[in-house]
Amino acid sequence: MPSPSESRRSKSSRRSGEFPPAPEPLAVPVFDSHTHLDLTVQEAGVPGDGAGDPIEALITAAAKSGVDRLVQVGVDVASSRWGAELAARHESVLAAVALHPNEAPRLSDLDSALREIEELAAHPRVRGVGETGLDTFRTGDEGRAAQEESFRAHIAIAKRYGKALIIHDRDAHDDVLRVLDAEGAPDTVVLHCFSGDAEFAAECVRRGYHLSFAGTVTFASAANLREAAAITPPEQMMVETDAPYLTPMPHRGRPNASYLIPLTVRALAQARGVDVDELCATISANGDRVFGSWR
Repeated sequence: MPSPSESRRSKSSRRSGEFPPAPEPLAVPVFDSHTHLDLTVQEAGVPGDGAGDPIEALITAAAKSGVDRLVQVGVDVASSRWGAELAARHESVLAAVALHPNEAPRLSDLDSALREIEELAAHPRVRGVGETGLDTFRTGDEGRAAQEESFRAHIAIAKRYGKALIIHDRDAHDDVLRVLDAEGAPDTVVLHCFSGDAEFAAECVRRGYHLSFAGTVTFASAANLREAAAITPPEQMMVETDAPYLTPMPHRGRPNASYLIPLTVRALAQARGVDVDELCATISANGDRVFGSWR
């Protein structure tokens, strides 16, 4: 069953429209580096007839499209705990735990919530601390201090437990780098749903960070993302859904799920001018290197 967590980035009402049809499966499997299975069920339901366990239905649909592994990402304590429990019983799922940047300013006891996140970060099937970071789009000036305090605490947790740091960066590129520089970045940093241009991508690449591209790279207005993808070394590239959000073209506006990853991967291969299978093989290897073995 989905977690009791409420999405911190969108309205809690279910997303409109039906799930898109499945694309042609990938010949070489990849992983979804960032998905929210709980929020997908809460906000959009499941693809198909909805029979059986909804989480299993989403995982099975992904596998049929050549997406054989998933990273379930927490946005608050409840969803982080649920993700850790799911990963503990499902060999194709790993978990990441965190307080979303827009969650931190809402909490009356941030320290207590961070202690719970740290306890979860110690679990062996939890391989990431995130999504954490900064968001100046939804959080105003009054919440910035709490947001940055939370980000710094998550960086420390990632370093203490040797986990990948998964960063949410919305309209905050310079500040994200400032905080990482001040705290000292963990060995592994992933820029989730990379949203910068080629110049920012080059700076992140120089620092050794991994860039994870979502369905936004397929949008007609996102030439900056395709330019960023073109200059990102394949060894530092990942692909994600951020489901149920950011559905790739031609299905923008409909619910997203991991089975739609092939659309984004093929757009990345086109932007780079490389063979899809070759890119999939590299991205797949990146997943094992960043998050460790799923099985």
